[in-house]
Amino acid sequence: MKVLTVVGARPQFVKSFPVSRALEPEHEEVLVHTGQHYDQELSEVFFSELDLNAPAHNLGVGSNTHAVQTGEMMRRLDPIVAAEAPDVVLLYGDTNSTLAGALVGANRDVTVAHVEAGLRSGNRSMPEEINRIVTDHVADVLCTPCDAATDQLAREGIEGGVVQTGDVMYDAITWAEAIAHRESDIVDRLGIADSEFILATVHRPRNTDDAERLAAIVDALREVPAPVVFPVHPRTEAALRDQRLLDTVRSALQCIDPVGYLDFVRLLDGAERVVTDSGGVQKEAYFLQTPCVTLREETEWTETVTHGWNRLAGADEGAILDALATPVDGSSQPQPYGDGDAAGRIVEVLADD
Repeated sequence: MKVLTVVGARPQFVKSFPVSRALEPEHEEVLVHTGQHYDQELSEVFFSELDLNAPAHNLGVGSNTHAVQTGEMMRRLDPIVAAEAPDVVLLYGDTNSTLAGALVGANRDVTVAHVEAGLRSGNRSMPEEINRIVTDHVADVLCTPCDAATDQLAREGIEGGVVQTGDVMYDAITWAEAIAHRESDIVDRLGIADSEFILATVHRPRNTDDAERLAAIVDALREVPAPVVFPVHPRTEAALRDQRLLDTVRSALQCIDPVGYLDFVRLLDGAERVVTDSGGVQKEAYFLQTPCVTLREETEWTETVTHGWNRLAGADEGAILDALATPVDGSSQPQPYGDGDAAGRIVEVLADD
């Protein structure tokens, strides 16, 4: 079986490596990097840390508007799919890279497989939500991470090709946690102590491009009565600079450059809590039993909220601070995302299709 895997953003590098390892013994994988994330710390470093083969093709698309970026990805990806003639185009998550791969694969009459199928936030103003919906409705094989995702596809009339495999990010974090504690020295380098700092990440356009939301988030983080470690995403840095908040943030928070996967896992595992607008970080925090405050009004990972490990605070300063101060009952943590062998199941599904 020949699989053409399309990735382009940090979470997709993390999600793809367990499946790439599961494919390697018996199948051929052609990795295509769209270049959606082109910063060294957001892309290439992940291939090195996760021991992934270098991409066979790098589209070098870079940042742009949703429409321009997706269209350019499709234009550059289509001849590659035609030339490689894969059995499967394999896609992850909800980025523009995912949407572009789905449309190209469907138009080329290649089997399209979507990992993390069926997730919905209920907010169609998010580009990611539209990407998920369209990808699921053109995909031939839909690998769902949990019951809620499987049930959602059934409500949308999608039942053929749906397989509940569990979550590949659980596979990834299971592998990474012990290695991160052994190999990462970032906690020592930053001069912080486990359980005595807050980790914060902000990158979604809904927060970075809205001056009021970004200012409210900054105000909340400045009021946190603990050190706040803030890996600054390039989009966020540009927005903070444009809104004349960058100096304020640098003086109040412990700002660092974006970090690699193992360093990030070490920080997330060591943090007392994490404040984030990332879907992937919400879930990684759940796996690591780190309480999470989400800077959104909704989430596709509803189980993390239901089980008490995640609170939705939006961009409201008071709600953020209240969520950070609320105790979390850590006595119970059900595991709705499988048993850590999603990658093996996905490869079996693809090989049998």
